[in-house]
Amino acid sequence: MALASLPKVILGSVAFAVFWMMAVFPSVPFLPIGRTAGSLLSAVLMIVFHVISPDDAYASIDLPILGLLFSTMVVGGYLKNAGMFKHLGTLLAWKSQGGRDLLCRVCVVTALASALFTNDTCCVVLTEFVLELAAERNLPAKPFLLALASSANIGSSATPIGNPQNLVIAFNSKISFPRFLLGILPAMLAGMAVNMVMLLCMYWKDLEGVSPDAVEAGKQMHAAEEGRSPSIASLKSPLKSPHTLNPLNGSTINDDGESMMEENLSTKHPWFMQCTEHHRKLFLKSFAYIVTVGMVVAYMVGLNMSWTAITTAIALVVVDFRDAEPCLVKVSYSLLVFFSGMFITVSGFNKTGLPSAIWNFMAPYSKVDSAGGISVLSIIILLLSNLASNVPTGIYLYRFIYTCMHEHAQYIRV
Repeated sequence: MALASLPKVILGSVAFAVFWMMAVFPSVPFLPIGRTAGSLLSAVLMIVFHVISPDDAYASIDLPILGLLFSTMVVGGYLKNAGMFKHLGTLLAWKSQGGRDLLCRVCVVTALASALFTNDTCCVVLTEFVLELAAERNLPAKPFLLALASSANIGSSATPIGNPQNLVIAFNSKISFPRFLLGILPAMLAGMAVNMVMLLCMYWKDLEGVSPDAVEAGKQMHAAEEGRSPSIASLKSPLKSPHTLNPLNGSTINDDGESMMEENLSTKHPWFMQCTEHHRKLFLKSFAYIVTVGMVVAYMVGLNMSWTAITTAIALVVVDFRDAEPCLVKVSYSLLVFFSGMFITVSGFNKTGLPSAIWNFMAPYSKVDSAGGISVLSIIILLLSNLASNVPTGIYLYRFIYTCMHEHAQYIRV
């Protein structure tokens, strides 16, 4: 693509610079509006500067990706209420043999879970469990939090639904879920192993700790020395309270994430009203797990990922037999708005011709038919992902790399 006129290139670059600045530094003193508003501001500037027309701006918004992101967050909310992530936390602690064993478990469980439930969801939900397990064993939290963050990013690379940039690449390149998984899985497993070994080497001495039984015995002994009985509450982790308030209506929510508010029986299906509370919860949890497995199977056989996720989300909403607002309100709508603005900004910047010119300059040095070219390309992606964020980098580079892959089809099999 040839370079556009000089004013268009300058104005488009200014608008993109605003997007980059707000994405990397969302709280700059002179414009502390955050990433989401910064993304919208950049999109508006692209239109105001006539870099992209309003019609082209709307057309550049990738609705299948937004639909899949939205549906994945809804499904994740229902799985959290069904206790899925609590079971993962229990798996981390089950017959743990010390701090080093626990660190390895955090790496493996987080990586596998992130591949199916997105890295953001796993980091948000599992952080609480990881902090509790570290506190119970008198271990420093830092190694486990680093393991959680790094393993979530490594594991999420294995599937198209693991992170947003994978969604962009898979959708636009038309790579099916199974082919994407089989292509990335070996690298993901190798990365997970290397990450685990590096963390163990860095924090080997810090991971000795003590067992939970020894910690509890020490508390009881200390209480006995003071001449008082240890209270049950004092033996529990201060990081987690048994009940929290629901910000929507002020009702309490228990540890399983299930609302303890009084249900409006007039809105319930007759069959649902006749069931006991235990059977209702068991049915809803079982249904959440079954349809989620069905969603993954549908991905594997090659069905449309966006509509598969939307269908799964709607099935969970309908079978829940209650107002879906408490679950829908947990969706990160700011992320969806950020992506919408980013799609417009990226499309406008592409129309300046500057990305194509930069790639044409770098292409001779980053060909995929040689080890040196692959190394240069890897370094470019690594630098851009850290400097300009991974999602915009994925959107910009996938077209150029995909074209290069077809030019050298004898070396690469997608």
